[in-house]
Amino acid sequence: MARAQLFVLAQAAFAMFTIADDVTQKPKKILDTVMSPEYIPPEEKHGSYWKKSAATTLKSKLKETINTNKAKNGILFIGDGMSLATVMAARTFAGQMERGLGEDNILEFETFPVTGLARTYCIDAQVPDSACTATSYLTGVKTKFGVIGLDGNVTRGSCYSQLHKGNWATSIGQWALDNGLDVGFVTTTRVTHASPAGMYAHTSERNWESDADVPEEDLALGCQDIAYQLIMNNPGRQFKVIMGGGRKEFFPNTSTLSAKSTGMRLDGVDLVEKWHEDKMRKNATHQYVTNRDDLMKIFSSDDLPEYLLGLFNDDHMEYHLKANNQPTLEEMVEVAIKMLNSSAKGYFLFVEGGRIDHAHHDSYARLAFDETVEYAKAVKKARSLTNEENTIMVVSADHAHTMTVAGYPSRGNDILGSVDTAKGYDGKPYTTISYANGKATSIGSDGRIDVTKQDGFQNGALDFSYPSLVPLDSETHGGEDVAVFALGPWQHLFTASYEQIVIPHLMAYAMCLTEDKHENLILVSVNTRTLYKEQHNTSTSYFDEKNKDHWKIQAQSVLKNKGRAL
Repeated sequence: MARAQLFVLAQAAFAMFTIADDVTQKPKKILDTVMSPEYIPPEEKHGSYWKKSAATTLKSKLKETINTNKAKNGILFIGDGMSLATVMAARTFAGQMERGLGEDNILEFETFPVTGLARTYCIDAQVPDSACTATSYLTGVKTKFGVIGLDGNVTRGSCYSQLHKGNWATSIGQWALDNGLDVGFVTTTRVTHASPAGMYAHTSERNWESDADVPEEDLALGCQDIAYQLIMNNPGRQFKVIMGGGRKEFFPNTSTLSAKSTGMRLDGVDLVEKWHEDKMRKNATHQYVTNRDDLMKIFSSDDLPEYLLGLFNDDHMEYHLKANNQPTLEEMVEVAIKMLNSSAKGYFLFVEGGRIDHAHHDSYARLAFDETVEYAKAVKKARSLTNEENTIMVVSADHAHTMTVAGYPSRGNDILGSVDTAKGYDGKPYTTISYANGKATSIGSDGRIDVTKQDGFQNGALDFSYPSLVPLDSETHGGEDVAVFALGPWQHLFTASYEQIVIPHLMAYAMCLTEDKHENLILVSVNTRTLYKEQHNTSTSYFDEKNKDHWKIQAQSVLKNKGRAL
């Protein structure tokens, strides 16, 4: 009997050991992650806190009224590459820099009352570049990858396509000038780069920034580079404010710009001198500046010039965290608004935070987030200097990037650190921020590289490239929609989901820049699509995406539908 009992006990013990061993060996599912935040605000643990928060938001929403004033001024902010993931990460980064948890932080433009979503594809590309998107949000026309200020009836790099004025798409900057408004733009990139070029250039190749970039046979045909178009042609030569980088595109290659740089132009033309001569002929006061000190002298002056050209670096402006005697985007915006405010009829200002995009291309997440925070500061400054009763302000992005915020880190975990709650199946930690593709080598001979052991990660180096799955020489854009934030007259038009080309048309409507005036919102006097059919005896299928009219009609349709909803 005793032996039988011992046998049973032994069997039971073996079973328990086996079960325990199974439990320890069973892989933990990622959804079983237990969070371990260092701190949770005590009030957030109570349901009443969140109910009160919701009630406050609702109360604020109910107080909102529809503003149908004519917008005297318009400001379009574009955060180049500012995906929604970038907004979330940058807001968290900013909050943590201020010693907060981060997740509950709010960037200035996130307080705007109206938000929509814009679709960003080119007519020939699922994932866009900054050239076709600049054409979309500045001219209201979708076009091909790499093309600026031309419709889809072009071939990239074809001079013949560029010379045919029937293919040209004019920008909202031109529309504003046609209505007597002053116009300017500010960017942290070269002023000849794809985004700002959408304000004034018509080029079949975005890389033709100076004549040195244009093939000789195309120059012989009469195709002009982007810098030349800015200074010598309308509307660029009419802009009251031009600020950014890119000095080398404006000077001959025989000109010494700095100890390490010369001009690029092969035609021997000094475009800054040409700009000066043009303003002299107009008998207009003007100033050319190259650094922050000189810009601040102008800002502090009681006698502002009528025209301002600021070229603050030979190439793109330096990243904010690396800059020396270079104005911030916030400072450039403040100077621009101070100058443009002198216009009795109003103004249109385009502002680009362009280096968010460049940091992402190198997978420099820390720099991308800081550039986004600087961009938000510029928005805040513009908001403080304008009146939402007469100024329509729109904040958006041209396209997304492949950066993700992933894993299950605890709240308050360093957004630029590694996930604190788990490791990968390979036993190695992984970062919250990563890229679908990019320049960082993430896989070695022993499998995935533990980047947390690298000096750049541990030291928070500005040029540390975060891990990427697919190795490329440069991280690519992403194809998802971008957010559109709106504040001011007719802000309610910017809700819902729409093509990116609608943005300038909605702004122009609020500012009464086109034939679509406020009083015609609901009853459009002429249906362009029907009129075209009657004149050309063709079906609406003729309206393909290569033609400017196709996109204009889409924008008119959106306006008409929004009018019915009022």
